[in-house]
Amino acid sequence: MSDELKYSLEKLSSAIKRLDEGVKEAKDNLGRDGVIQRFEFTFELLWKTLRLFLLDEGIITKSPKESLKEGFKFGLIKDEEIFLDMLEDINLTSHIYSEEVTKEIFKRIKTRYLNPLKKILNEIKKSTKN
Repeated sequence: MSDELKYSLEKLSSAIKRLDEGVKEAKDNLGRDGVIQRFEFTFELLWKTLRLFLLDEGIITKSPKESLKEGFKFGLIKDEEIFLDMLEDINLTSHIYSEEVTKEIFKRIKTRYLNPLKKILNEIKKSTKN
């Protein structure tokens, strides 16, 4: 495992923990906004970590979507649709601000996205030990 990948995994692990804390503590609009911002940051770290992992395996990717698709082919991602939905929500948050959209995305982070983020982190960690 490259030093860059190791560092990226540490940062991703920390970001996922902070996202989890935010989800548990968010009580109002400000809290939800903070969680969404943590989610954006965490997702950015995820795809870049995935890109580094794949590069160590000889697979070159250049975009979040390409990294997700290759991660699915490699077997790190079990449900590609959830991760593509995350990418779609990331794009929504950066182009549209609406309280209703914010509430819906927060709900998806809490109920659909957090556990798959934790799982892919564990999958990448397991795969780097082999």
